[in-house]
Amino acid sequence: MCGRYANSKSSPSMAALFDAADLIAGAWDPRYNIAPTDQAPVVRRSKSKGERVVELARWGLVPPWAQDPGVGARMFNARIETVATSRAYKRPFASRRALVPADGWYEWRKLPGGGKQPYFFTRPGGVVFAGLWDTWRVNGKAGDQGGDLTLVTFTVLTCPAVGEAMETIHDRMPYVLPPERYAAWLGEEDAAEDELLAGPRPSLLDELEIRKVGRGVGRTTNDGPELVRPVDGEPSPSTLPGL
Repeated sequence: MCGRYANSKSSPSMAALFDAADLIAGAWDPRYNIAPTDQAPVVRRSKSKGERVVELARWGLVPPWAQDPGVGARMFNARIETVATSRAYKRPFASRRALVPADGWYEWRKLPGGGKQPYFFTRPGGVVFAGLWDTWRVNGKAGDQGGDLTLVTFTVLTCPAVGEAMETIHDRMPYVLPPERYAAWLGEEDAAEDELLAGPRPSLLDELEIRKVGRGVGRTTNDGPELVRPVDGEPSPSTLPGL
């Protein structure tokens, strides 16, 4: 985790929600099956513009020292336990943190007889993941302004799952930020490292819906709101162990 998520919000609505400049300009349609290496919206603090911006970035962080951007396909998650010390992530963690808007995310539960069953984790209004961003240039240098910049990339932080119901499906989850932590995560307020990496608030599990969904989400070419709808006659989310 987190290897798939959904975001059906428009870029103007995200710009309004996060009080940010919209740099996407309509180049984004609702997506219900975002996978690593896909383009997706992120919110970050732009030094050159002096404000928050909503822009498209490629999921899978490519460090500036990488020889090939293909390395990003393996770097779509950063573990909360090591993000501050990892060679790939410690620099963006220090100064290039981002918000990743989402409706929710998918996890797969291994079944006793083989195969996996997908579940969708969501809540009214959606969620916001803690992310990191970086830029990659052909010459291996990164920056926040023009030049020979070719890619803006990002990764999603993960942490241990919260609560038995979630652990029944997967032992890790994305680091979901509450609104009161947005400013500190973006570097707009001072915060100690342990505050930034405190993990989700304990009440998060009570706020989440856990839906059993169809297996169509397993194919990256599938997309559409039907992917997040409950299946098997479950009219309401299940939050009990042994889903």
